[in-house]
This record gives sequence, structure tokens and C-alpha cells, in this order.
Amino acid sequence: MKIIVPMAGMGKRMRPHTHTTAKPLLPIAGKPIVQRLVEDLAAVAGEPVEEVAFVVHPSFGVKVEQGLVAIAEKIGAKGSIHYQEVALGTAHAILCAESALSGRIIVAFADTLFRAQLKLDKDCDGVIWVNKVDDPRPFGVVKLDGEGIITEFVEKPQEFVSDLAIIGIYYFADGERLRKEMQYLIDNDIKEKGEYQLTNAMENMKRKGARFKAGAVDVWMDCGNKNAMVDTNTKVLGFLKDAKGLVSGKVHNTNSVVVPPCFIGDDVVLQNSVVGPNVSIEAGAVIVNSVVRNSIVRPGVKVTDAVIDNSMLGERAVVSGKALDLSLSDDSTIG
Repeated sequence: MKIIVPMAGMGKRMRPHTHTTAKPLLPIAGKPIVQRLVEDLAAVAGEPVEEVAFVVHPSFGVKVEQGLVAIAEKIGAKGSIHYQEVALGTAHAILCAESALSGRIIVAFADTLFRAQLKLDKDCDGVIWVNKVDDPRPFGVVKLDGEGIITEFVEKPQEFVSDLAIIGIYYFADGERLRKEMQYLIDNDIKEKGEYQLTNAMENMKRKGARFKAGAVDVWMDCGNKNAMVDTNTKVLGFLKDAKGLVSGKVHNTNSVVVPPCFIGDDVVLQNSVVGPNVSIEAGAVIVNSVVRNSIVRPGVKVTDAVIDNSMLGERAVVSGKALDLSLSDDSTIG
């Protein structure tokens, strides 16, 4: 089994946080999104993962690439790095990891997390995980027959055809077959909405006899913007509430209350404050005379005399004297 993780997008909806950190490396409950995704997929794959292929933009840099390889190694897999310099669609992104496209593969785009007992059915050519949505227009969707077999893929329908949105996690029994179909799109310049779409490659496979089933997830968690990130952080903390080690033993707590669930990293200073519920605070942050709830606080942040709710504070940001709902970039000061 191989896992391919396309993550070369620049994360424009998550700015200002993605000016300095690639979106899949932003934290959820103390771990980067992409690390949680890979660990979750490895846990449900049903067999050892041989390789995790990360498709990144060259601007991410060597340090990020080394961190991604380390994530793969933590699950006992080889980590490989592949580059997508220009965003030309989902099929193009996956094809950038061409050398990994063989055998059984899972493709997972690194802006979503999930909770599910994934079943990699061996009696079909692939499984596409979907979730019902209120507004399917921004998504690729599928139509099903009475046995749960996909009959049609539709990319971002502006007229209603289905409310079953593709969430960005796919299983393919034959990676080489998928590679050929995606290469066909590019060789023949077959685009939809200006991009080479994975849904078109899957539609071509289906026309040639491939059978794809729809898979369901229990919980689908988006990480596309600040509010979604904060909400996903809350949900993941809820799933982890009974896990050990969420609050570091190296927290410096003076007359403060931690309301679980919370993640609190090493050398965080809490003075005369209330933290939680649903808060992640990374290493070295300082919270003084404040209330922080439902928020993500990056390393080195300092919050003084403030009430912070539904916020995401970038690295080394400084906030004082306000009640705020913030999305604050690294090294910013509010006070």
C-alpha cells in the first residue's frame, strides 16, 4: 500500500497563517494536519504502508521536506518528495508523484481530516469517500445506483445532481491504471474548468468497466479557513479527550485553571488565567491574566489581560487588553 498526499497549494484561504507555514503543516491539537491525516490513514489501511509520497511546491523548502519524510518514517514507511510548481488541477497534482503510482494506493488531499472505519473493498476497482453537504456546488459529487456503485462523477455542479460530495480521500486498486488515465488527460489537454480533474480520469476508467464504490465517513473535518480550523481543532480535541499527554508535564501553571479538553505544549506559561475548553497552545506561549477558549495558539505567543475566543494566533504574536475573535499572523502585535 502507498499513500499519495497532494499538498502543493499555497493555502490562500488560510492567510495570513500560510504566509510563513504551508497549510498542511498548521497544527490541529498539537500536530500538523498532514501528520494527523497520514497517521489516521495508516491506522485504517489494513496493511503496512510502504511509501508516503508528498506532492509539494518547491518553495516549501528543505526543512519542510525533511519534516514530511520524518512523518512517513514514524509510521514505518518511506517518505518521498515530489514537486508541483503550477496548480493545474487534481489529476496533475497526483501525477506529479508518478513514481509512486503502482499497486494499491490511497490518495488523500491534505486539507481534510476524518473519522471513519475505512473499508478498502477488494471486489471493486476503487473506493471514493463522500459526505452529504448542504451546498454541493463547490465540490466534485457522485451519483450512485441502488448498490452503492458510482454511476457518474460531476465536478462542481451548478445545477443540483447530487449532494454526495467527494471529500478528497480515494482508494485505487491499480495505481498504474490511474496513472495512464491521468496522463491521457494531460497528453490530450482535456480540462474541465481550466484544470486537469481527477474526476474526469475516474469517469474514463468507469466507462472502460472500472467499478467504484462510495465510502462513508462518520465525521468529515475541513481545514480550509480559520473558522473551519478552529472547529476541527475542537472536534479532534473531543476525540482525544481521554488520551494521555495532551497537557505537557512541563507547563508552568500559576493560579490558573485548564478546562479540558486542551492541548498544552512544553514550557507554556499560564498565570492567573482560564484556558479552555477546546484550546491548543504550542510550546513557549505565555498566557497572563486572560481567558482563552476555542482557539489555536502557536509557539511563542504572548496574551495579556485579554479574552480570546474562536481565534488562531500565529507564532510569536502579542495580544493584550482586548476581547477578540482573531486570525492573527506570525509576529503580529495587538494591544
